Amino acid sequence: MSHSITGDEAPTRTARLRPVFTTPEPAHGPTLLSGKRSAERSPLPRKRFDLALSEHPLPPLPSVQRALHATIAGANRYPEFLPHRLPTLIADHLGLAPDQIVVGAGATGVALQVMQALTRAGQTIVYAEPTFDGYPILAAMCGLEGVGVPLDVAGRQDLWAMLRAVGERTGLVAVCRPHNPTGTLIPGSELKAFLFALPRRVPVLLDEAYVEFLGAAERIDPGTLLQRYPNLLILRTFSKAYGLAGLRIGYAIGRPELIARVRRLQLPFGVPESAAVAVAASYAAAHELADRVLHITVERDHLRAALRRNGIPVPRSSGNFLYLPGRTVTARLTAAGIAVKGYPDGSARIAVGDPDAGTAVITALEPPVQMAALPSESDDTDSYSTSWFRSR
Repeated sequence: MSHSITGDEAPTRTARLRPVFTTPEPAHGPTLLSGKRSAERSPLPRKRFDLALSEHPLPPLPSVQRALHATIAGANRYPEFLPHRLPTLIADHLGLAPDQIVVGAGATGVALQVMQALTRAGQTIVYAEPTFDGYPILAAMCGLEGVGVPLDVAGRQDLWAMLRAVGERTGLVAVCRPHNPTGTLIPGSELKAFLFALPRRVPVLLDEAYVEFLGAAERIDPGTLLQRYPNLLILRTFSKAYGLAGLRIGYAIGRPELIARVRRLQLPFGVPESAAVAVAASYAAAHELADRVLHITVERDHLRAALRRNGIPVPRSSGNFLYLPGRTVTARLTAAGIAVKGYPDGSARIAVGDPDAGTAVITALEPPVQMAALPSESDDTDSYSTSWFRSR
């Protein structure tokens, strides 16, 4: 494992792995939505819908499936020793140079490469809490100590509290935009001010796993960010909007000198030919993918409005999921056979996009669940969710 940006030594220390809370799978496994109920009784509910992993509700586009099918005939051949075609495809699409891209097994795999390459055991990683639960898991694998900073009263990442948590032992800072699990979005100006204030010796991982669900005005040009902030790495994936979670295709964008350090841990023969084929076909189907993203965001906003009418203070989400605050939300959805990503306080995150699943969620959470009082919503702010996050 190589040294961090500073090269300063730090004593080795056992990492503290924060617990990851997930909803248990029913013991008898999933059943088909359209199938008949078994006569066999079980104390656990049937899993009618699996909304736990913020997956795309639809299979890959037909053109992508055809392209992937054509790669099967070459499965007897090894892929490239080190990936060249895939980073070149991504770089060309983004208007960047190939040496600014590192690829890996999903965003999670790339995040692990980043931690292994840029940090050392005994350092800390600063992130919001709750966050993507892969970060504390990966941190423990690398011997890092997680420093979780609570969200602010609106369910957003408190960047200035995160800045105060950065110290001499900090090896990495992770920021999500949009945030996982709340879906809230840091304004671009606030993010830039945060990056400017951070010491340049501390690398920053900007997690943009859901960037394709943002409107054009909400996106930040990666090239512009990298020109100003040499310690920044931008993490992206083809698992969410592109619907290729099972193929494990992720990448990070950064300055060539930082990317070169991460690439030193690239697994030989680790990126199959199917990855580049799927990405090329997906880029060629940009209009169809945009239609799918629109469908998901419309369904997301429709479901959020319905849940708010039920009294649930759901924050405005910029991803393909919703965060449902409430002490009994996870229990009620689980009892209805809906698998969710559950949290210790009873709240849940659910994937969106399937209208039938959305209807099942609304039904399961009606009448209103136990929670804080719901204030009126402003069209321009996230103040509607303040009451719940202050009460946690």
